[in-house]
Amino acid sequence: MTSETSTASEGAATDAATLEAPNPGEAMARVHAILEFDHCSHWLGITPIEASDGHAVIEMTLRKEMLNGFGIAQGGMLFTFADVAFAMACNEPEGADDHYTVAQGADVNFLKPGRPGSPLRATATRRVQQGRSGLYDITVTQQNQRGEDEVLLEFRGRSRTITGAPPIVR
Repeated sequence: MTSETSTASEGAATDAATLEAPNPGEAMARVHAILEFDHCSHWLGITPIEASDGHAVIEMTLRKEMLNGFGIAQGGMLFTFADVAFAMACNEPEGADDHYTVAQGADVNFLKPGRPGSPLRATATRRVQQGRSGLYDITVTQQNQRGEDEVLLEFRGRSRTITGAPPIVR
């Protein structure tokens, strides 16, 4: 494991044109290996901002098809967004061939509705790691109309590390 931080600005052009390329995962994988074949993250339009051992920051803008009947973020979209940051924080940015870490469970608290058009930011941080089990906190924020960050969701994830090569669908 490494304590170095990978960021989108360090050699990973993650602007919209790059991420809409035939394989957006190639650019995303420069920040975190898990994103290369994360087709859900590609569809969501997630932009990785930074990743290091036990920490990740990502952004995403809510699109029309991500909203519920009230015109606000569908809860499952917010959960999935937080879960991507969780997965990044649980796994080494450069990847590993002999193990991978997955969600064992999660609790989520929805605090405010997400609005379309304004970017969301998820910040994931490892709280504790004991053996193959870990505990992570993920906060999803969005700027309000005054430019202040508001917390939309708090996510507490429990992880489990599995021995063996990770299954990959290309």
